Amino acid sequence: MRTAPNLRSLVRAKAGAHVSVCLPARNEEPTIGAIVTSVREHLMEEVHLVDEVLVIDDGSTDATAAVARTEGAVVLPTDEILPDLPAGSGKGNALWLSLYACEGDIICWLDADVRNFGPHFVTRLVAPMLMDPTIGYVKAYYRRPLNGEATGGGRVTELMARPLLSALFPHLTRFVQPLAGEYAGRREMLEQVPFVEGYGVEIGLLIDLVARFGLDAVTQVDLDVREHRNRPLDELGPQAMAVLVTGLRRAGVPVDKRLAGLLRFDDHREIERVAVEIRERPPMITVPAYLAKFGRELSA
Repeated sequence: MRTAPNLRSLVRAKAGAHVSVCLPARNEEPTIGAIVTSVREHLMEEVHLVDEVLVIDDGSTDATAAVARTEGAVVLPTDEILPDLPAGSGKGNALWLSLYACEGDIICWLDADVRNFGPHFVTRLVAPMLMDPTIGYVKAYYRRPLNGEATGGGRVTELMARPLLSALFPHLTRFVQPLAGEYAGRREMLEQVPFVEGYGVEIGLLIDLVARFGLDAVTQVDLDVREHRNRPLDELGPQAMAVLVTGLRRAGVPVDKRLAGLLRFDDHREIERVAVEIRERPPMITVPAYLAKFGRELSA
């Protein structure tokens, strides 16, 4: 667990690196403007730590895109990025597409529903990589209030992700918030692993990056407190299902394709099937258009 050095040291350490901040977003009009403004004013204009801020708009029906664009972000709809490829869906799909859209050597991903965002969300995440070339991926952790209480957020983490890691990947139990939506990584690592299209993306990246590059290449930093829109319980079941399927796959457990849906009872005590996105995008290094844009060679 690491804390960040001061901002001046980070700017000096940045040297020739290009840092991208990216927010995958769907219907986040109330919060996205303040986040983009904070990054632009404090980390792009006051100091030259961040080189670009992008919003990947995943089908918003509110003013998310317009607000983000007004505050200075580059806004790209998911269906306009690599349009010749088969369509995908979900947060992980937006993150995967952002690897192509962003220019940075270091990419810092932020959730767009955070109400108490500050520049330290970015500076603390990118600091370990700017100060230590052996670090390639950084996860956030924080205290998560719920409904006015000091703690209680992160219900999918406590009820699904933590038991899953304890049972199948005990070496990863050191990560306080394995499903945190704030993390940063080096392009050269991120491009080499698959991305789960739905809500399994966070735990999938953590498992895959550690498996490929080793535990010493991954660290975590404290962002203090994170306040965001807490979802109702009925929206958390599909998220937990996606986390479960992702973990089982990576533990070598065969997963029936029928698990693309969560079966549960509705308000009338009838069984309903809730769709769960469990498809995966291949490593970006295998996509010809990406190779052409960034001058990469096909990964072995």
